[in-house]
Amino acid sequence: MKLDQTCAVITGGASGLGEATARHFAANGAKVALFDLNEKRGQAVAEELGGTFHKTDVTDEDSVAAAIAAAKAAMGTITAAVNCAGIAPAATTIGKKGPHPLHVFQQTIDINLVGSFNVARLAAEVIAENAAEADGARGVIINTASIAAIDGQRGQAAYAASKGGIVGLSLPMARDLARSGIRVMAIAPGIFLTPMLQGLPQEVQDQLAADVTCPKRLGDPSEYARLAGFIVENGYLNGEVIRIDGALRMQ
Repeated sequence: MKLDQTCAVITGGASGLGEATARHFAANGAKVALFDLNEKRGQAVAEELGGTFHKTDVTDEDSVAAAIAAAKAAMGTITAAVNCAGIAPAATTIGKKGPHPLHVFQQTIDINLVGSFNVARLAAEVIAENAAEADGARGVIINTASIAAIDGQRGQAAYAASKGGIVGLSLPMARDLARSGIRVMAIAPGIFLTPMLQGLPQEVQDQLAADVTCPKRLGDPSEYARLAGFIVENGYLNGEVIRIDGALRMQ
């Protein structure tokens, strides 16, 4: 599957990794549908790229179902779904104010893990209707994990658990969807310069960059986007998690 023949749903498409992915896909001829809660920014990006925006709560079944239907109507079909929507709260299991707030843990799992599965399963239903290519392929789903899934740091219990779920989801979902010709992959980014990190003081950003093995800098969202594009076009990648982290192994 080539990018210029791709019809992609991208969650978190109004900023960060999702926006970078939408820009890369659109620049290479793909049709894109952006799912996000940030309506103003999402519509602006979609208009710039010649795509569509759909205000979507990934944790809500009806919201995602409506967005999937609208995206299919706008693009004609769906051949790829890239899940970039997520949050990364920081809280220790026991902190100065007591135990980790349970609602924060639940919300993180709900958005990062349940939300990704919600979009993936409903997108898969549409992708499965596509005509098969010569090797039986009909499309691909790309979920976003994190290196925190493997070596999460202090204060990342909720985030690491949610991303660990994404890692564990990849292979069984790929096996489930094999008969429909749908591949499932996950990308595990290291520390990327997304809006979340851009709000940190420069000295903090510099320290984070210094911890990366090589190159000693933060990841650029366009690098994630190019990897997502490569996964779409390389039909033999399936059921795997790819780290993109400059060889960073967090202590």
